[in-house]
Amino acid sequence: MSLARRLDAWLPTPLLKGSALLHLGAVASLARPQFWPWALGAVLADHLLLTACGLWPRSSVLGPNWTHLPEAAAARGGIAITIDDGPDPEVTPRVLALLEQSASRATFFCIGERVARYAELAREIVQQGHRIENHSQHHRHYFSVLGPRSLAREIAAAQETIERVTGTAPCFFRAPAGLRNPFLQPILTRFDLKLASWTRRGFDTVNADPAAVLGRLRRGLGAGDILLLHDGHAARTPSGAPVIVEVLPALLAACSAAGLKPMTLHSAL
Repeated sequence: MSLARRLDAWLPTPLLKGSALLHLGAVASLARPQFWPWALGAVLADHLLLTACGLWPRSSVLGPNWTHLPEAAAARGGIAITIDDGPDPEVTPRVLALLEQSASRATFFCIGERVARYAELAREIVQQGHRIENHSQHHRHYFSVLGPRSLAREIAAAQETIERVTGTAPCFFRAPAGLRNPFLQPILTRFDLKLASWTRRGFDTVNADPAAVLGRLRRGLGAGDILLLHDGHAARTPSGAPVIVEVLPALLAACSAAGLKPMTLHSAL
């Protein structure tokens, strides 16, 4: 898709349209000082609302957002296991081995600089039939407050790194921690990327109890779910084991028992 067509494809959501109109009205109010307090209050309220929406990872009010697989994939019993923040030279190979044992496929949202650092491991992920998608180049904690140029640089750098190392360009993007701002969606459209969050997450970077993480992921388990785990920044059990390694076998067994087939987000397209 050409750049012009990608930009044409971006349609602001009703919230963003309303925000733009509100700002135009605020500018118009400059000619009438008596309206300034009202205009300022409305603009501040609008910014607070936009910020709150950006802090809600599963929200679609700032733009399209995959929180479930499409109906056709769900009808086939598809479920997506997505794994963030890698690749990790210690954890990722163990995760790949577990996935291979059950002939399951997963989507790895990888950090660009880690793909460059562990290029052979990134290529191994793809060679085993999984997909690597864009999770930004550096996974900045302040990603959601970046301006358009900085957002574009982070996304473009990861896109280039992943395609150069693996030979395959990502089709999906997941924001660091799922947090974003209104500038993100036009940039994703420019790069022909789809935003993906999740149906449920296990909080396995901060929760060292595999049973609790598994319980969160299995609660209401059904076709079309998108589940989130981490190979990078994984929490460790008291014995030192990465939580994902403890959780994944039981999660895959639960999927099998329910007649669900783990697939990549790309295959759900």
